[in-house]
Amino acid sequence: MNLFELTRTLVDIESITDNETNVGVYVVDFLSKLAACTGGRTEKMDVEAGRFNVFASWGNPAVVLSTHMDTVPPFFPSHEDPERIGGRGSCDAKGIIAAMIAAAEKLRADGVENFGLLFVVGEERNSAGAMAASKSPRGSRYLINGVPTENKLALASKGALRFEVIARGKTAHSAYPELGESAIDALLDALEKIRRVPLPTDELLGACTLNIGTISGGHAPNVVSDFGRAEILVRLVGDAAPIRSAVAAALNNRTEVKEVLCVPPVYFEKVDGFPTTVVSYVTDVPVLTPAWGKPLLIGPGSIHVAHTAHENVAKKQLSDAVVIYSDLVRRLLK
Repeated sequence: MNLFELTRTLVDIESITDNETNVGVYVVDFLSKLAACTGGRTEKMDVEAGRFNVFASWGNPAVVLSTHMDTVPPFFPSHEDPERIGGRGSCDAKGIIAAMIAAAEKLRADGVENFGLLFVVGEERNSAGAMAASKSPRGSRYLINGVPTENKLALASKGALRFEVIARGKTAHSAYPELGESAIDALLDALEKIRRVPLPTDELLGACTLNIGTISGGHAPNVVSDFGRAEILVRLVGDAAPIRSAVAAALNNRTEVKEVLCVPPVYFEKVDGFPTTVVSYVTDVPVLTPAWGKPLLIGPGSIHVAHTAHENVAKKQLSDAVVIYSDLVRRLLK
C-alpha cells in the first residue's frame, strides 16, 4: 500500500476520541506485518478498557516517531484530487501516521535500526494515551512528535491554562428581579474584568491570548438565573501564576474559578538545515517528555485546516515528510 492509499485508509476508519479501537487494530496489524518482515516487534500498550496505544520498534529505539490516532468530531470520509487528500484526520494526524510508517519502511530498507513508532489515543481531549505511555517508556533519547507544522521544525509551542468560572444565584420571577440574585449577571461582571486582565508577551512565542469559549446557564428568559458557567482558555507564553492571580482578583462574591488544565510552554530541540516556526497550540509533548526523550515537533499539513470541515493535506507535503522523518532519525541516531 502506498503512502496516499494508506492515508486514505486510515482516514476512512472513524476514530473520534474514545472510539480509537478500530483504527488501533488496523495500525497494530499493519505494523505487525511490517515488523515481521523487517526484523521489528509490535505491541499494544493498554490505556483503559478497549483503548490502547501502538508501539513498534527495531533494535533498541533511541529515536521514536510519534503522533496520535484519534480525531475531533464530526467524522467525514476521505476524498482525493491530484494535489490533496481530504477527510477528517487527513492532516491531524492520520497522514502523519502514514508518513511515519513510510519513513520506517524506508529506514529499514536502508538497514537502519534503533528507532521506533508510537501512536497514541486521546490527544484531542485529555492526552490519556500519552499519560499511559509516559509511565512505560522504552529508553528513547529523542521523541519526534508529529503535528501539522507545514513540515517546518517548531522551535517552541505555547502552553495552555484552561479554567471554568462558575456563578451561583437565586431564582425568582423575572417580573420581580429584586427577589432573586442573577448568576448570569454575576458571571458577566466577572468575565468583563477577566477580559481586561493584562496578558504578557514573549519575544519568541508572541502574545499570550485569552478566549472565552463557552457560556451557559439559566432556565428561561422569564426566570432569574441561579447558575452560570463559562469556559476559558489562555494560551500561555510564560508562567501561569500571574494570570491565575489576576483571574482570582476579577471574581466577585458569587463567582468562583476551577482550574481544569495547565500545560507550560515547550521549547524544542533544534536541528540545522530545517525551516522553523513557532506554534500556538498544545500537543502531547509535555506529557511524553522527558520520559520518551528530548522533543522535536514537525509534520505535514496546516493547522489552519485541522478541525475544520475542509481538513486536507497536500500530497507533496506528505511525500516530503517521509524524507524529513527518515533524515531526522538518521541524524539523531548519530
